[in-house]
Amino acid sequence: MRVTSLLAATAVLLSIAPAATARETVRIRDIQGTARVSPLVGRRVADVVGVVTGVRGYGSTRGFWFQDPEADADPRTSEGLFVFTGEQTPAVAVGDAVTVTGVVAEHYPTAEGETPETTPNQSVTELTGASWRITGRGSAPVEVLGPDSVPVEYAPQEGNIDKRPLEPERYALDFYESREGMVVRVDNARVVGPTDAHRALWVTSKPDQNANERGGTTYTGYTDPNSGRLRVESLGGDAFPAANVGDQLLGATQGPLDYSRFGGYVLAATRLGGHVPGGLRPETTRPQGRDELAIATYNVENLAAGADQARVDRLAEGIVDRLAAPDVVALEEVQDNTGPTDDGVVAADQTLRQLTDAIAAAGGPRYLWRQIDPRNNADGGQPGGNIRVAFLFNPARVSFVDRPGGDATTPVHPVAHGERVALSASPGRIAPTDPAWRDSRKPLVGEFLFRGAPVIVVANHFTSKGDDQPLHGRFQPPARVSAEQRAQQARLVRGFVDEVLAIDPAARVVVLGDLNDYGFSPALAPLTDGAALVPLAAELPPVERYSYVHEGNSQQLDHILVSRAVDADYDLVHTNAEFADQASDHDPQITRIRFWRP
Repeated sequence: MRVTSLLAATAVLLSIAPAATARETVRIRDIQGTARVSPLVGRRVADVVGVVTGVRGYGSTRGFWFQDPEADADPRTSEGLFVFTGEQTPAVAVGDAVTVTGVVAEHYPTAEGETPETTPNQSVTELTGASWRITGRGSAPVEVLGPDSVPVEYAPQEGNIDKRPLEPERYALDFYESREGMVVRVDNARVVGPTDAHRALWVTSKPDQNANERGGTTYTGYTDPNSGRLRVESLGGDAFPAANVGDQLLGATQGPLDYSRFGGYVLAATRLGGHVPGGLRPETTRPQGRDELAIATYNVENLAAGADQARVDRLAEGIVDRLAAPDVVALEEVQDNTGPTDDGVVAADQTLRQLTDAIAAAGGPRYLWRQIDPRNNADGGQPGGNIRVAFLFNPARVSFVDRPGGDATTPVHPVAHGERVALSASPGRIAPTDPAWRDSRKPLVGEFLFRGAPVIVVANHFTSKGDDQPLHGRFQPPARVSAEQRAQQARLVRGFVDEVLAIDPAARVVVLGDLNDYGFSPALAPLTDGAALVPLAAELPPVERYSYVHEGNSQQLDHILVSRAVDADYDLVHTNAEFADQASDHDPQITRIRFWRP
């Protein structure tokens, strides 16, 4: 939360350094210093000169940027600075030459429950309690960010980098910090993250950096977070473009460089390039053949009964048209009948009925469903929402084997059934009371029959990455505190698969869903170590493995893995994540298992 009163701001500053009463005449470069934290924090400085380069006249974080037009020779010291005026719109305009007096502060953007001391975010050096005089008109230089401007190496891996001397020629985060508050420009920028609900999008200054075939920038490993990514927000009141991945902002996009907890460094644009659509279209997979069992996974993003019918219809049309009506669909983020209302309701039959009715209305099959109601508020997600995984299946093509005994707390086990393997309960949940599933969705296991042959499907939604530190933060490498829980979950799912294969080594097993982690993450290694399960995305080049776009990084959170006995193809169907207009924030994916009649 932003500190908006001078009294509160001073209290924060006193906790960092003693405030001095003497006024010092300094330049912006002296305030910014050669590290992230100003050497003058807490001090009152006078008559700091510069030219106004941008004005934020909205919200509770109003103020203006100004920049010294006469740079020094030290590449570590920024020549730009933000003047924070709280909820008061400053009476200045771009191009005004000003002298400013105020208190040097380090503002740490914080989320709920964080303090400036505990937040993982970097700080913004600024002046608070400020006064200023307009002395004339002027201009400030603009730095163009070309393909070679920002270093590829992202950050020093040395813990808290707040007070570490900047090396802008070596590290991307140091480069951006050394330009904090200065005007930067990206020409003919390609969009790598679509416009969101907050009038922001992502571009890259490095068009060749891990570029995928649809225009995005793919996150392929922890050591390469794609340093060219930059968030763009507009300071103007003009219409903001609804841009998709692969679109272009033709011409110059420029403005002061800010920092936000929502993605890190932000180009606060006083000028936006012209929006040129790239022509990206949602993908469509092929229909399954007569002897192919099509199984898909789709995170439907907090779908609840009574949801906007237009959105439900779009999800339905996507399943029918884009996914060619799979025989089985594993859904993630299905909420209960009252959605986020925390009223003790856990049933989701109305939610699933609304979706399946819409699918039938769109020309698809009359899907049936199987799921298990969770205990109230035990599975994470929105409080009261009781999200869970669920199966839809087309009874005209595939049969569900119902076996009693599955409930919220009873574990399912594989059992011998003649020469084959079966489930002790179908549907059932894997080790639902194990601590690995604390405040997280439990895997749903179902036994299906296709052409008389059994297939065991394990639908998953692993715990989220919400508690992890950000890529752009002051702690490097960022702590991925949620990964251990996902690793525990992966071990339990893998243990279940191993039990299945111990009974029937030729069993057809499909493990799929939103695993909330990347294919290269050690947290998912328990699923892929050894020969039991094959990750189907491994068939694709690394830059094409993605189902989600976050902070301009196309990344793989959703997965399908199959046992060795499965003969299948695979398609990652890009229908949502790259687009400003989304039915869900995830892309679905599908596998088609091939069967041959004897």
